[in-house]
Amino acid sequence: MAGAITEELEGNTLNVYAYVVHANKPVGTRDVTRGASLSSTSVAHRHLQKLEALGLIEKNAYGDFVLKQKANINGHVWVGRNLVPRLMFYSFFFMGAFAAEVSIILLSLVIKGLVIQSSFYFLMGMTAVAMALFFVEGLALYRKIKPKEATKNKINSQYDYQVCLFIGG
Repeated sequence: MAGAITEELEGNTLNVYAYVVHANKPVGTRDVTRGASLSSTSVAHRHLQKLEALGLIEKNAYGDFVLKQKANINGHVWVGRNLVPRLMFYSFFFMGAFAAEVSIILLSLVIKGLVIQSSFYFLMGMTAVAMALFFVEGLALYRKIKPKEATKNKINSQYDYQVCLFIGG
């Protein structure tokens, strides 16, 4: 069953699920449409029904959807209510290794007897490349599934713009 769930959780369905988990409150189809940046409420409703059929969310007495259980998503880890790609953790590992290598080079500047071989600089370059690749790829995955905040600021800025036009400002 777990394999079937992870196969179904991709694309917009994963975005909707991540939004519901991140919201940590009952959400309606309009909330999900805005929060997951979907094209219409019918698309949001279809994905919510799919998640409900998978047993991950359920409807409450008011017709809103609430989280029933957190699913394990391939290549991701739940950190609180946020879904973080594992690639980010790999990036942090290489970031720590890179910091240690830079520390050794700085230490060699202070301690005159400590000599750094040229192969160490090559190792440091490879660590920096690995760190950057994992970070960029992890960030790209995170942006795909990051739940969007409600468009309150967008609506307020549109209202402010309309008020300025009315006032003549």
